[in-house]
Parts: sequence; structure tokens; C-alpha cells
Amino acid sequence: MSKQPLNPEEVQRYARHIILPEIGGAGQQALKAARVLVIGAGGLGAPVLQYLAAAGVGTLGIVDDDTVSLSNLQRQIIHGTPDIGRAKADSAIDAIQRINPHVEVIRHIERLNAANAEALFHGYGIIVDGSDNFETRYLAADTAERLEITLVTAAVGRFDGSLTVLQPWKVAANGSLNPGYRDLFPAPPPPGVVPSCAEAGIVGALTGVLGTLQAMEVIKIITGAGEPLIGRLLMYDGLAARFETIKYSRKVR
Repeated sequence: MSKQPLNPEEVQRYARHIILPEIGGAGQQALKAARVLVIGAGGLGAPVLQYLAAAGVGTLGIVDDDTVSLSNLQRQIIHGTPDIGRAKADSAIDAIQRINPHVEVIRHIERLNAANAEALFHGYGIIVDGSDNFETRYLAADTAERLEITLVTAAVGRFDGSLTVLQPWKVAANGSLNPGYRDLFPAPPPPGVVPSCAEAGIVGALTGVLGTLQAMEVIKIITGAGEPLIGRLLMYDGLAARFETIKYSRKVR
């Protein structure tokens, strides 16, 4: 990923990033050159897309085949009441362009599946999974691992959520490979065991917390700032206002 020069307007726009030693001009140029694919323009995808656009990520891809409904608006804040009935990808593009016209947005109005996953992932350096079902999460993780693309994945439920970063093809400090998604969650739960948001409910602000954390991990990965959540699962309990982090490792496969 070659760094791209910033024009004077971009230097002013990203001034608060550029003065950070951990990001600086070089990091902002890396953000401009980055290509990030976001799965889902819903509860998690909304803050991810908004903050990555504001941060100056040069190319954002959106995979979503759904349309905006009234019940989405309690948490999917990239959309508004006038967007009801529109494709979420189109609504999200309009919001992104209002935030930052320098960002190129590629829409993929289709559902991620086994037949199109590799083609959709091709050309992106980071995948952000904001999906709301286990089938898509496992497909995204397996495909990203096979293609050796970094995956930032999160999940939410009612008042709690979790987040991790996956680079399972890279060697960890202890000499073993980094863990993958199936090292953390070997298999999805049986159908019907975990209720959906529509069945169990979810507090809207929770998706903002986890989605914003996903965006933060993406920015860290692109700029090299800090330590990404590789081999660590960050868990958030909204009712107790508590964060916990657990370490996990590669299992024998």
C-alpha cells in the first residue's frame, strides 16, 4: 500500500490526526491509501463507516443487500427517516459523502455468501465484519484467513458485545501462528439457540460503542499506532459499564 500525498485542504481536515506522533503525516497518507471493506451498513457498520470516512480512509466498500426500515433507526445512525425504503448501501454513501467528499465508496448491493466472498474481498486490505448472524461471521472469518486479509470482527447482544482482530496467517511473538476465529469459537451455535436482535432486543447505543471500537482498531492497524486486539477478545458489559480482555491462542488444527 503506497502512501498518497495530502492536498492542503486534507492537511487542514486531518490536522488533529497529523499532530499526533503515533499517526502524523505518514499515517494520514496511509489512511488515504487504505482500502477497507465493511460487511453491513447497520448497527455496527454505521459508526464504522462514519468514523473511517471522517478519518480519511481513501476507499470504503460496503456489502449490504438490505433496505432501511423504521425499526433500524434506533441504532443504525448513518440512516435517517427520509431514507426508509432505500438501499442501505445507497443511504450510507450519501452520509459518507456529506462527512468527507475525499472518500471513494464502492457499493456491493448483495448478500455475502460462499459464491461471492472471495471476489468481494479481493483488493481490500482490511475487512470489517458488522454482520448480525453466525453464518456470515464464520464465512467472513474463513475467507479472510484463506486470503490472508486482516479481519476486525465484533458482535453485540442486548447490552453487551465483543471485539477482536484476526491475522491468523502471521507469526506471533511466541513463534506460533496467531489464532483464528475458529480457535476462539470452534463452531457456530445450533440454529435458534441465540435469539436475533429482533427477538431479544438491543439498546441502540451499544452498537455505537462496539462499532466505534472497530473503527479504532482499523485506524491503529493502518497507521501502526498502538497494539491491535490480535489474540485478545475485548468484552463490554454495558449494564455494568465494564470492559474485560481475555487472551486466546492458536489451537491444534
